[in-house]
Amino acid sequence: MTMQLSAVLRRAQQVAPNATATIHLDRQQNWTEFLNRVQKLAGAFHALGVQPGDRVALLSLNSDRYVEYFFATVWAGAAMMPMNVRWAPPECAYALNDAGAEILIVDDAFAKAAPAIQAEVPGLRTVVFAGDGDTPDGMLNYEEILAAADPVEDAGRGDDDLAGIFYTGGTTGFPKGVMLSHKNFYVGGISNAQELLLADGDVYLHAAPMFHIADLLWFVAVTFVSGTHVSIPMFTPEATLDAVEKHRPTHLLLVPVMILMVLQSEKLNETDVSSLKLIAYGASPITEAVLTKAFEKFPNAQFLQAFGQTELAPVATILGTQFHTSDGLKSGKLRSCGRATRICEIRVVDENDRDVSRGEVGHIIVRGPMTMLGYWNKPEVTAATLKDGWVYTGDAGYMDEEGFIFLMDRLKDMIVSGGENVYSTEVENALAQHPAVATSAVIGIPHDKWGEAVHAIVILKPDAEASEQALKDHCHTLIAGYKCPQSISFRDDPFPLSGANKVLKTELRKPFWDSETRGIH
Repeated sequence: MTMQLSAVLRRAQQVAPNATATIHLDRQQNWTEFLNRVQKLAGAFHALGVQPGDRVALLSLNSDRYVEYFFATVWAGAAMMPMNVRWAPPECAYALNDAGAEILIVDDAFAKAAPAIQAEVPGLRTVVFAGDGDTPDGMLNYEEILAAADPVEDAGRGDDDLAGIFYTGGTTGFPKGVMLSHKNFYVGGISNAQELLLADGDVYLHAAPMFHIADLLWFVAVTFVSGTHVSIPMFTPEATLDAVEKHRPTHLLLVPVMILMVLQSEKLNETDVSSLKLIAYGASPITEAVLTKAFEKFPNAQFLQAFGQTELAPVATILGTQFHTSDGLKSGKLRSCGRATRICEIRVVDENDRDVSRGEVGHIIVRGPMTMLGYWNKPEVTAATLKDGWVYTGDAGYMDEEGFIFLMDRLKDMIVSGGENVYSTEVENALAQHPAVATSAVIGIPHDKWGEAVHAIVILKPDAEASEQALKDHCHTLIAGYKCPQSISFRDDPFPLSGANKVLKTELRKPFWDSETRGIH
């Protein structure tokens, strides 16, 4: 059997041709209409010269067209490339150049940024406008090219063929393109549909950003059960609650900071949330106080945590609904990120790749049919991360006697702020481009709302001056806002160094983390 994303869509249309496939604002379509639009959009891609394996990029807020793009790209035999909506233009240009994307689709929110991005990407020959306003000069219109195209047959790609490139935070100053296959999504979709307790006809609300792999996993899982994709352009507590009341979703994914914001919204007490039967969360840890409040405010919903990373397409462990109870609190399992999913293996190893004892902290590594193909154009980085089929996650933790994984710290200098990955090197590279900065060290410090906040410790050049705000403003011109330092401190003494002359960030972190019980907040 060939594992194809197109097969998932064909089945949904076959078993539920008249069931609602997507709902976005005032637009709605059933699975037959959706399949027809996917076939025509794939035809439009062919008319634009898209060949098997070509990358088609999308920079857009959430919409029904995002789901169409997801399936039409692979139907056409190409590879999708969803882009982070919080990237600065230099980051967008880097990813497009790195992947060699020749087509970029943008919506209303990013149409104005497209010319500046295109000017830095010589190979980008076509920009398609998928918004609802007037089509900007020099761009093709999404609906017009779709209407003019003939539907095409599925390209027939599957298994280990490339389905998409998904850029994630990089340790060398720029993002890395994670290559995921049809098999990754197909097997992951079946697993996730089961783990997330999806049933035929369930309704999922896309409130989390669709470019993020945490939300993309639902594209396949919901389609597997011929469910309904409801989307709002972007998350706000009010928009999410409005959609819950209007469209009656059964399932919802929120990162912990989103759950907190919904709980703090005055609208929550006025909203009927009884349709929700499962709320999944992940991307960063959650406090027991927030969960306890969520249990109270969503009495009909069960809760579930997923842990993973883009390289794992993306789920490695699940902390099931049965542990999100008072018994789970008492047993301490709620402090874990759960156990291996049914399609993967997990080991905890030492620096020599030997399994450590249960309860001993080591490097968490994962293997299964959902592990990435590798990093695009980065064979050395791939070899360091993907060894004998095992993905070396960069996370440190331990496994208890029942197989539960407890995260303790990160082996890489990664900060997780509000569910987004921030690599310190990327921020340090931005700071280094300010003429007053001699060197810097960027660390994550505890933050009650975001989990971790980006903090920079800066040493200025002799006789140079720069204020905290000036350095923050400088960073905002180079990198996404969520990566920029939320606080900056200055020092005159050199940074503490290891024997290999590397900055000892563990020493720099101590004043901020000494009162914490673990290195992830």
